[in-house]
Amino acid sequence: MENPLIIFGAANLGATALEIFQQNNVVVYGFLDDNETLHGQEIGNIAILGSTEDDKFLSLVGEKCDAFVAIENTKLKSNIVDLLLNVHKVVPVNALHSKSTVSPFASLGHGNLLSAGACLNAKSTLGSYCVLGVNAVVDCGSKVGDYVQIGANSIVSSDVVIADGVFIGAGVTIITGIKVEKNARIGAGSVVMADVRAGQTVFGVPAVEVKK
Repeated sequence: MENPLIIFGAANLGATALEIFQQNNVVVYGFLDDNETLHGQEIGNIAILGSTEDDKFLSLVGEKCDAFVAIENTKLKSNIVDLLLNVHKVVPVNALHSKSTVSPFASLGHGNLLSAGACLNAKSTLGSYCVLGVNAVVDCGSKVGDYVQIGANSIVSSDVVIADGVFIGAGVTIITGIKVEKNARIGAGSVVMADVRAGQTVFGVPAVEVKK
C-alpha cells in the first residue's frame, strides 16, 4: 500500500485497525469520527481530525489517501462505505494482522479486519466489511457474507453459510453445515447446532431462540 490511510471510526475497532496498519508499515494520516468530543485527541500519536462528513478531509480520499472503515454499527458502517464507493470511488482496504492467516485457497473481499490469530482456511470465502476477532476461525468450505462480525475465539466449522449482517459473539461454535440467515444474532458462548433464521437471536448450549 503506497498511499497513506484515513481510518473512519476512532473507538476500539479504530485503535485495533491503527495497530494493524502501523505493524504493516502503512502511514495513517488520521481518524475521522462523528463523536465531536474526540476531535483534537490522539490515538497513538495519530490525530482524530474531524467528522466523517468533513469535506476538507474527505477530499483527500482517493488519489491521495486510502480508506478503512472501523465502525461496529452496521448501518453507520454501510452508509460510509456507500459514500466512499459511490461518491469518492474508493474501495476500502483490508486490515490484516501479521499474525492472522489467510489460505491461498481462500477468497477475501474488501474492507475486512482480521485480528491476531484470525484464520481463513482453504476454500473458505469471506465477503466485504467483516470483522474477525482474535483467534476467530472460518474453516474449510464455509461462506461468510458482507458486514458480518465474528467474535474472539469463535469457530465457524466447515461448510457453514453465514449471510450478510450476522453478528456472532465471542466464543461461539457453529457446527458443520449450518446456515445462518441475514441479520441473525448469536450470543457469546453459544453452540449452534441448527439453522438460524433471518433476524433471529439465539443463545445457549445448544443455541435456542431468545424470545423478545
